[in-house]
Amino acid sequence: MAKHDLMGWLDREVSRRGRQKEVAALLNEMMVQEQLADLRRKRRISQARLASLMGVKQPLIARMEAGRVKNLTMATIARTAMALGARVELRLKPLFRNKRASALSPKKRSRSSA
Repeated sequence: MAKHDLMGWLDREVSRRGRQKEVAALLNEMMVQEQLADLRRKRRISQARLASLMGVKQPLIARMEAGRVKNLTMATIARTAMALGARVELRLKPLFRNKRASALSPKKRSRSSA
């Protein structure tokens, strides 16, 4: 099976099972962990040195980079980025295309004169 066939099948399965949000969250988390690991390597900092800079033990850095840390917090991501001489940027993306934002927001109540 070719890679694009596998990805197509995977996309269909995720949609069929209604797990898009879960998969998107996992992929985003993996991207952050990979970005931190890449930055550490580019800076030529060992896991042990990064751990020392952060005040944690090296195995935590290894688990974090391998995606084995459950509930990786923004605080931990920010601390890691700061130790690597970087900053964190948070972006919001619409969940749906071609949908008006007003359709997702609560309806405004009209004020009546009393």
